[in-house]
Amino acid sequence: MSRHCVDATIELANTARVPLMIIASRRQIECRAQGGGYVNNWSTEEFAAYVRERDRGEYVVLCRDHGGPWQNYPEADQALPLREAMESAKASFQVDIEAGLHVIHIDPSIDIHTPELSQEAILDRVSELYEYCMDMASVAGADIAVEVGSEEQSGVDQNPDVLAHALEAVQAFCSKRQFRPPLFVVAQTGTLVKETCNVGTFDDPFRKSGAIPAEILVPRLVEMCTSHGVNLKEHNGDYLSNEALMWHPRLGIHAANIAPEFGVAETRHILRLCREFGLKREVDAFAELSLASGRWKKWMLPASKATDLDRAVIAGHYVFGQPEFEEIFQRIQAACESRGLDLHASIRDAIKLAMMRIMACFNLLNR
Repeated sequence: MSRHCVDATIELANTARVPLMIIASRRQIECRAQGGGYVNNWSTEEFAAYVRERDRGEYVVLCRDHGGPWQNYPEADQALPLREAMESAKASFQVDIEAGLHVIHIDPSIDIHTPELSQEAILDRVSELYEYCMDMASVAGADIAVEVGSEEQSGVDQNPDVLAHALEAVQAFCSKRQFRPPLFVVAQTGTLVKETCNVGTFDDPFRKSGAIPAEILVPRLVEMCTSHGVNLKEHNGDYLSNEALMWHPRLGIHAANIAPEFGVAETRHILRLCREFGLKREVDAFAELSLASGRWKKWMLPASKATDLDRAVIAGHYVFGQPEFEEIFQRIQAACESRGLDLHASIRDAIKLAMMRIMACFNLLNR
């Protein structure tokens, strides 16, 4: 979500001596040839080198999130046709592998030209990209693991039949090509992030009509995955309650992706310091910049009651890498220094606090 989030993850993983995955989407971190990403304006090559240099204990697992066609801004903005988008995704994967990323998420679940994409079409693209990544890894002498996803996160319960079909198809493909099966498959556990809350069924105190309770459904999904030699990965795990998070290891969920919650934690901390130090001009300038980005739109609820400042907080991390924000940040930093506060360390600590809540619930701090 930001350089501070990356630094906080590295520090926390090495202090707690537990593996943590840093998972970058193509919009966040992209190869140099495709323009880099919005996080610190890093290219994949720069990002991987930055983490390796600082991860002294080698606890950080570098991962690609949502690798596939139209998963970065240029491919979508240019409305590339399928074949060009697939080749662009392959070029991105090649750099991922050469840069030393450990886990590659193959996710061709979106198609800007065919919104209602069939699962068979998605699985065909998974197979093509899987084979490409395995071939590239072989050429590069790299040992990579693969995560596959065949549908977008919806916030509702997983259809077991759909997951079973995907697992069987991927297993048959890997067996035929003599590839290692995926490390993870993404399944619907009932999580979905909107605004600054999780609106899925997993953490809902009220049972939905026709929905299977998570404590019954998720172990069934986990069993399906493990019977195929695959681990279950949850996406959109942000903003869940402590109770819901503590159910994850009990239910057998192997891994979870969490991101916006940390970006929002950083933004809120910066704004809290601004209010504490009377930096209204900086708050207004940040809010104007963040709102103008429009990146908050994808996160909004249909009947949203969010204020402009709420929207600015939701989209704050998207503008951290912009020169206009750097000017604002320099003024905030000067105000902090005049009061004897290390702004960078303060931000990292705020992010680590948010991360430690989740790590504690996942039993990662009790080892």
